[in-house]
Amino acid sequence: MAVLDRTSAAAADRLTSRSRLVLTVLLVAQFTLAVDFSILNVALPAIGRGLGFSLGQLQWVATAFALAAAGFTLFFGRLADLVGRRRLFLLGLALLGAASLLGGFAVNPAMLLTARVAQGLATAAVTPAGLALLTSAFPEGPLRERALGLNGALMSAGFTTGAVLGGVLTDLLSWRWAFLLNVPVVLAVLLIAPRVLTESRGTRDRLDLFGAVTVTTGLLALVTGLTTPALRMAGLFAGSVLLAACYLIERRTARPLVPVRILHRPTVLWGNLIGLLAFATETSLVFLLTLYLQRVLGFAPLAAGLCFAVLGLGTVTGGVTAARVIGRLGTTRALVLGGAVQALATAALITLGEGRGWLGLLLAATFVGGVGNMLVIVGFMVTATSGLPAADQGTATGLATMTQQIGITMGTPVMSAIATAGLGGLAGTAAVLHGVATAIAANAALVVVGILVAGVALRRR
Repeated sequence: MAVLDRTSAAAADRLTSRSRLVLTVLLVAQFTLAVDFSILNVALPAIGRGLGFSLGQLQWVATAFALAAAGFTLFFGRLADLVGRRRLFLLGLALLGAASLLGGFAVNPAMLLTARVAQGLATAAVTPAGLALLTSAFPEGPLRERALGLNGALMSAGFTTGAVLGGVLTDLLSWRWAFLLNVPVVLAVLLIAPRVLTESRGTRDRLDLFGAVTVTTGLLALVTGLTTPALRMAGLFAGSVLLAACYLIERRTARPLVPVRILHRPTVLWGNLIGLLAFATETSLVFLLTLYLQRVLGFAPLAAGLCFAVLGLGTVTGGVTAARVIGRLGTTRALVLGGAVQALATAALITLGEGRGWLGLLLAATFVGGVGNMLVIVGFMVTATSGLPAADQGTATGLATMTQQIGITMGTPVMSAIATAGLGGLAGTAAVLHGVATAIAANAALVVVGILVAGVALRRR
């Protein structure tokens, strides 16, 4: 009998052919969206020359995407619960394909920015719907942890791949292929997904329109404050007030957009805070190291982008091994272990100097830090979506996705401000190096804060 029980348990922990296909479809979509976050960064100068963007306008190529992606994620996460997650997933992918075509054939800044807003809206729809489909398709336990590990690995790898791919496409073909590459991928997923994905939804309650408008406006104001220096104080203040008002509204409404009982769960609240720090620190580290590679070591954009392939390899390694680490240590201990590894690897980068001989340390530290960061991210995803009924999975994954996108959005401007403040009255290469080292130290300190939160707030989980 014991042998039969072990055999049944082992079989339950294995992926079937159908579940592999479901996982592949969802992971390809999430990877594509992650690439879109960073693929245009290296191409911005070429886009400016090609379409007549002024220097001040160029930042909106990234900001327009970030505003829509972060601002509407929670709204679409709840909408997926109501209208069906598969339906919203497919509609979002169709919008992504159309937006990518528009961006690829843009002839002026207005067309390109419209395409970026539409890509951001597609991301806000597809990411939480896809994550909810994933958590619905795989029950809590080793299978879900393995699926979330692969999902997290490919999302982080997609972010770093975008930096590499953007340089390759811009140098060898044209920046337009950074948009057009999405089209065949989207078409392939749209052909396969309806055949393998099962529809799932939460409650049939009406959408809390007042709450949706308040939270979306608040998030838009917050992200505007984080990404637009001229509007920083006004955006952060307005965003904070609107989000506080949204919380009060949600406490009183009968059918809230985000049930307050979900936010009162320690795993949801603290898990999302840890996730925010994990995404903010690692993605902003890419920005800091880009400054170091190009401004201190003198690397070309393509060569700098290729260096981040090692970070991508580290995140994939961390994602593949995360389920086993969590299974052996438990989620909270895995979070603490991953954060400790990331903090130590990041702290090692403070010692970087002006010679190219330091490149070996940079590559080794980013690989190790990527492994640790992915343990934290998978642990965050497992923590923030576990122990909830199926009806709340869309909302929970919407919260987790919003956390991810705000973290990605806020990390770079915050670290940029710290690096600028850390110039220390120096000039030239020495100033850049000093500013980068100061920001890297702050980055490592934030990771340590995440470790302490995980160790104390989640210790009873």
